[in-house]
Amino acid sequence: MVQAAVMGYGVVGSGVVEVIMEHSDSIKRRTKEGIEVKYILDIRDFPDSPFPEKFTKSFEDILNDDEVKVVAEVMGGVNPAYDFTRKLLESGKSVVTSNKELVATKGAELLRIAKEHNVNYLFEASVGGGIPIIRPLSQCLAANDVIEVAGILNGTTNFILTKMIRENMSFEDALAMAQKLGYAERNPAADVEGHDAGRKISILASLVYGKHVYPDYVHTQGITKITLQDVAYASAWGGVIKLIGQVKRLDDGKLDITVEPMFISGDSQLSGVDDVFNGILVKGDATGDVVFYGKGAGKLPTASAVVADMMDCVKHLQKRKYLEWTDGDADVVKPYNETSYAAYYRVSGMISEDQMLKMAEECFGEVKPIALSGAKPSETAFCTGEMVVADQEKAAAKLEESGIEILSKIRIADL
Repeated sequence: MVQAAVMGYGVVGSGVVEVIMEHSDSIKRRTKEGIEVKYILDIRDFPDSPFPEKFTKSFEDILNDDEVKVVAEVMGGVNPAYDFTRKLLESGKSVVTSNKELVATKGAELLRIAKEHNVNYLFEASVGGGIPIIRPLSQCLAANDVIEVAGILNGTTNFILTKMIRENMSFEDALAMAQKLGYAERNPAADVEGHDAGRKISILASLVYGKHVYPDYVHTQGITKITLQDVAYASAWGGVIKLIGQVKRLDDGKLDITVEPMFISGDSQLSGVDDVFNGILVKGDATGDVVFYGKGAGKLPTASAVVADMMDCVKHLQKRKYLEWTDGDADVVKPYNETSYAAYYRVSGMISEDQMLKMAEECFGEVKPIALSGAKPSETAFCTGEMVVADQEKAAAKLEESGIEILSKIRIADL
């Protein structure tokens, strides 16, 4: 039996222990060694636990025990998870994690330390929870040049948007329901402002393109400004609104990377990904489009991915898996205002719809109006052609100087 430790006994940590305990026979059969949890690290007390002898409040117990070869870090956050992980890797122990914030901010450094000490740092659960995506990208699709990765990476925001689309529920009411059902935290900012999805797309971008893309480099916009009017116009246009994390390499070698609400055509494979489900689309030059779909969070789905990484570490105790990227800087990313895309605008004015559209054409060039039954008399909406963001902003400012108020702007995806 390979001795292991679990750091953090919250939702995911307790799930990791549960999966190891309940699947011990199959784990042993598949690894030839088996895994035994020797320590569970948590500062809290769990008097009702069936295995109280495994709990410790001292990280040093794990660090200094040479029998422990693999550690699951499921604490969350950067501190003290970063310090603990670094010390464990330096001591010759492999570490697996579901901690997207840590991987997104410290991944390049921790992968380098793991390589220097001939151990593994694995993080399958950090992006898709129970959806396999890290291993397929690094192994199964390794023969491809990945053209683009785009997806619905946050189940909370997808649940909220689904309620808005299907049940005409306001953002505020849908968020309240998500919180009541346990899909959203009391403070939902990380989800609804797009930061969670930003960390995930930064990890995928780093893995695919080989340079660490820090979350600070990712243009990030959440869903808090999406209204039911925008949802209705998206339907009239022929699609839906989804929060999308997207990265692709441009012709100049730089990355176009963003998280923002987008109009998704009803023909897209991502348009039907609803509720708390996630969907990740990978475009390879050899495979074409490949989609990974499933629940991106939850106790047992995430724990399953963590334990699978632990099993991988057991299989590679004396050797490393090739999984790494080098450090990067802001130069790897194209400034957002230099990227280009088509966009939807919803506008309002004290003039007729035809006059507003004419003024829009004078500012943006050719536009395509969206006809919406029951639209407010003072409002209209249109789509632009593909334009550089900086030029869009100049055109929008010119339109507003003409007395037209811009109520919404949403990117139109080509997925």
